[in-house]
Amino acid sequence: MAREMAVQMLYQADLAGSSVPEVTHAFDLADFLRERALDGELQNEAAAAEARDAFPYACRLVEGTRGRLEEIDGLIRTQAENWRLERMPAVDRNILRLAVYEMLQETDVPKLVIVDEAVELAKRFGSEQSGRFVNGLLDGVLRRHSFPGSLK
Repeated sequence: MAREMAVQMLYQADLAGSSVPEVTHAFDLADFLRERALDGELQNEAAAAEARDAFPYACRLVEGTRGRLEEIDGLIRTQAENWRLERMPAVDRNILRLAVYEMLQETDVPKLVIVDEAVELAKRFGSEQSGRFVNGLLDGVLRRHSFPGSLK
């Protein structure tokens, strides 16, 4: 749930040119839960509590991703040989950014879990090809670079 929130905030920051404090302050948990309910996910007090608990982690992910954006974009660019970062769909670009940030920073989360989560986000929010695109690019990033933490 935190990754989903983070992708939404990163997308907003990317497209609107908003700062991290602006997007985190403007994020509406009630709207987030309503959207999930419309997607067929249960909306109840347990879901609301889970969202409230996940929000600080989501904000930390957004802050970290935006704080290391130049480094992250550089890693993505080295792998995306035939794709300019600026020409990638914004959803895919921000899912990739979040995943690369997690690979760099979140040593307690296995890298393959990060890739799987990113692929699921891409399938949910991106185009029909987004899941394959995100999977292929992140797989290449993992093969080319060494990241702290475990693979599995």
